[in-house]
Amino acid sequence: MRYTAFILLLSLFTGQLSAQNVDNQDIIDANTITTAVPFLRINPDARSGAMGDVGLALGADANAIFTNPARMALIESEYGISMTFVPWLRNLVRDVYLADLVGYYRLPNAQTISSSMRYFSLGEIQFTDNQGNSLGTGQPKEFAMDLNYARAFGEKGGFQTGVGVGLRYIYSNLSVSSNVSSGPDIRPGHAAGADVSVFMTKPYKLDKIKGMDFNMGLAITNIGSKMTYTQNAENKDFIPTNLGIGFGADLHIDDIHSVGIYVDANKLLVPTPDTVDANNDGVFDYRERSVVGGMFSSFADAPGGFKEELREFYVGAGVEYWYNKQFALRMGYFYEHPTKGARKFLSAGAGVKYSVFSLNFAYLIPTSSNRNPLDNTLRFSLLFEFNKDGEAAPIGVQ
Repeated sequence: MRYTAFILLLSLFTGQLSAQNVDNQDIIDANTITTAVPFLRINPDARSGAMGDVGLALGADANAIFTNPARMALIESEYGISMTFVPWLRNLVRDVYLADLVGYYRLPNAQTISSSMRYFSLGEIQFTDNQGNSLGTGQPKEFAMDLNYARAFGEKGGFQTGVGVGLRYIYSNLSVSSNVSSGPDIRPGHAAGADVSVFMTKPYKLDKIKGMDFNMGLAITNIGSKMTYTQNAENKDFIPTNLGIGFGADLHIDDIHSVGIYVDANKLLVPTPDTVDANNDGVFDYRERSVVGGMFSSFADAPGGFKEELREFYVGAGVEYWYNKQFALRMGYFYEHPTKGARKFLSAGAGVKYSVFSLNFAYLIPTSSNRNPLDNTLRFSLLFEFNKDGEAAPIGVQ
């Protein structure tokens, strides 16, 4: 049994609601990459979200687990927790949201373990059959749990390096109905994934200012099994395996003022959709590729060639200003090509850090006619970080 509600769910996930002023050629050329459980690519961290969703080359904090867990190898505090809340489609509904909880603990010998629980509620959905008849209401939901390990290594070539690995369990139930059975051919989806990440930082002495830290980050996330919601093994979807590369510079002007500048580039390592069915089995060939095969082929499988491959990269850039190592102002921009999702937005936010407590806010400002699920939405992150004696962690630019 199939439900038309899944069409609505797809729009909730991709965040691309209908646009009224889109270039006709972009509509013709549009070939957006779709995956199962795209909520894994939603960055809930308000600090990162205020800077165009950058995060691969930021300094270490608890929410590094969402973009580059290797950053946590260089974290200063002994242990801590973080809670974030992200309203979703707030302009349309009030019961769709993403929430998560993160915890970490620093071990001897520059090692850190961390874990998170991410929960995505899709609110109440009206289910119908193919004729539009009501089948009742339900509350679809998804969650992911992960465990990460990061370790810092000694300086080499002036760089201090952190390496991180992680494992993730993913659950997705899009057919939960309180009034009607979902049918024998619809079931929750399950998948497992892994992350591999690297973070490097090097200090520099500069004239006229106190100094600068140059950061680099690389992460391959959600390397894992395909997911299906039916008994038919052919209907399997890739999860959002992603390659991210980021660079940043933390400029320490003096003891009071600091400025960070960051840029990230990301690309999904899953096949680009096409209509080739060489063996005439009714399933497009790109869907039949293995996980590893799909990762490697994703760099050279776009029907439009190299030009289309370049369009599959989406970028973010942001700047962060700290005053007295306690108050922060942030701004950023995010860009995705019109034929690959068309997400374009400015973001802004602020943060405060005092003793064991940090609070960050982010606000998204749309810059295109395409609606974004986070348009004009305020999201926040709350962090508590401690030393083993219960005292506050060192205050500084994270």
